[in-house]
Amino acid sequence: MGKYGANSPCPCGSGKKYKKCCQIYHKGAYPKDALTLMKSRYSAFAVGDIKYIIKTSTFQKDYEELKAFSDSCEFKKLEILKSGEDFVTFRATIYCDGKDASFTEKSHFIQKEGRWYYDRGEMLEQ
Repeated sequence: MGKYGANSPCPCGSGKKYKKCCQIYHKGAYPKDALTLMKSRYSAFAVGDIKYIIKTSTFQKDYEELKAFSDSCEFKKLEILKSGEDFVTFRATIYCDGKDASFTEKSHFIQKEGRWYYDRGEMLEQ
């Protein structure tokens, strides 16, 4: 997790240090709602915590594919556009291999046995 240290600003944009924000979820705490899960997943991509991404999804993705994406991209900014109980619409500003790969997505989440999971996303704009 080379790009971010515990005392770095959290990639989710909260203004808090990573260790006081999303890192607590990456180390095992459960996000209390869909918005917190979404922010912690964005941060996991930024810091390269692919195991967290897989663990918080309702479906299996290829570890190596996700790792390659995380490693080749620079996660610049997360903007929350709208959120509800089980969805979050956001704009992610990212650059992959030096090219703008920013996008807007409406992510859908489900809760199972008191835990939130990413279920699916609708790409709204690239």
